[in-house]
Amino acid sequence: MLIKRWSVSAAIIVVLTATLLALLHFETPDAHAKPVADTGSYGSGALGSYQNNDRVIASGAEVRHVVASDGIVLFGDSIAVQDGAALGRLLEQQLGTSFAQYSWAGQPTSAAVDEMAAWAKAYGLPRRIVMAVGSNDIFDPAAFGAQVERALRLAGPKRTVYWVDVQVARTGKPEAVQVADQRNSEWIDLQLEQVQLQLQLQHPNLRVVHWAEFLAAHPERLHTDLRDGRHTTVPAGQDARNALILQAIRHG
Repeated sequence: MLIKRWSVSAAIIVVLTATLLALLHFETPDAHAKPVADTGSYGSGALGSYQNNDRVIASGAEVRHVVASDGIVLFGDSIAVQDGAALGRLLEQQLGTSFAQYSWAGQPTSAAVDEMAAWAKAYGLPRRIVMAVGSNDIFDPAAFGAQVERALRLAGPKRTVYWVDVQVARTGKPEAVQVADQRNSEWIDLQLEQVQLQLQLQHPNLRVVHWAEFLAAHPERLHTDLRDGRHTTVPAGQDARNALILQAIRHG
């Protein structure tokens, strides 16, 4: 009898559990449902692998020449892969200066600063350095400020670092991701400004190139100067951004 009563009780429990699950709308996963995109901790997603992406890397001989001739070096991401050569020609034409770059599509600021350290050790660095990185830090904006400080320590107070700020709101992404991109871009730019204020005594030679502010002041240029909410159009956006860099360098 004890065994029979247990069996009946077990059956009742099973029925009640099934009913409760139904009432709570517990559903089994739909094998055909589209997976929800992972937007990461900050809403922009995650930094993907970039090691096989396009890059433009100067030879050791080119870097040594730039250092010896008081030229300019550029560390950049995919925007610089596209625009760096045009910037080099502009600097040569307008300032008569030599130019070398290390630009790698998809690289975050940390990777660019790693290479900056490697160049400093292998070749030395000239007195003028352009940092055109930060667009790929939207995936982890909280880490950006420390990389700016690291780059400035490497450069030292006798070199001037021209840092291009960031404007990203990828038009090919869902609206929520675009909003996150914009928010994270502004966070990155705020950190850049904060580092500039904090390190004025230790490193007075940081110059911020205000690309984002230029676009904000001319909203129509978000469409004419950016082809996807991040990369510049050619020639309009490329010319505008490179002109801002040239202007900053002219002002010292």
